[in-house]
Amino acid sequence: MAFKRLATIAIGTVTLAAMAVPAGAHGIWFAQRARQLALIYGVGADDLDAVKRLPLVQSVTGYDSDWAPVATRLREAGAIPVVDSDEPLAAVAAVMDYGYWSKTPDGEWHNKGRDEVPNATLAEHNFKYAVHLSQVPTTPVPLFEGHVLQVVPVRADIPQKMGEPMKVRVYYKGKPVAGATVMQDYVNDPDEAAPAKTAADGTATITLRNQGINVLMAIFVAQTDDKKVDHEEYRASLSFVLPHLPE
Repeated sequence: MAFKRLATIAIGTVTLAAMAVPAGAHGIWFAQRARQLALIYGVGADDLDAVKRLPLVQSVTGYDSDWAPVATRLREAGAIPVVDSDEPLAAVAAVMDYGYWSKTPDGEWHNKGRDEVPNATLAEHNFKYAVHLSQVPTTPVPLFEGHVLQVVPVRADIPQKMGEPMKVRVYYKGKPVAGATVMQDYVNDPDEAAPAKTAADGTATITLRNQGINVLMAIFVAQTDDKKVDHEEYRASLSFVLPHLPE
């Protein structure tokens, strides 16, 4: 199932400085900041400047508990972009095209393709996606338009206790994909030693790590006919919060 995009943020021309950290290592996800839902760009505890990367966000969409569209947008709030909507949201999603990145022999990353960096040891096109569930779903999470890679719970609901198993399925271009990596705690364990891999039916079982926010991250590398890069890398997060005991 796919829904029409509700809000689109045009891609601007953004040139980011050469980076020593691999461009593909970062992802996007949603998390609460000062009682507001924010779009986060980073990896692990590195919460980097998402505002300057807003021109790379192609769309942000919101949905109610029946998966009907809700008008949704991102608003700059100081150092972070926060989610605004016309009605309460059960889910919000975002798509980011992070562009071309090439790594030179000195280990630096440059925001260009192989056509501009002919001596690159690696060149890739990075895409990043995020889905956040603000409520426990009562029906299956659909596939959203524009999300080439998406990770969804196999069951409609989500376990509510840390340590419980959770089965997910990863979709690539709308079909279950085998061999995708699924990290179970992208914020607190970004160097996970043995992340799950999806089976032939696209499923993997992870363990819920936090009685609080959980950020799962699916990663898939795909071949492409684009001569500017060696491959395309897709990262798709699924985030949600398990409730703590009443204060």
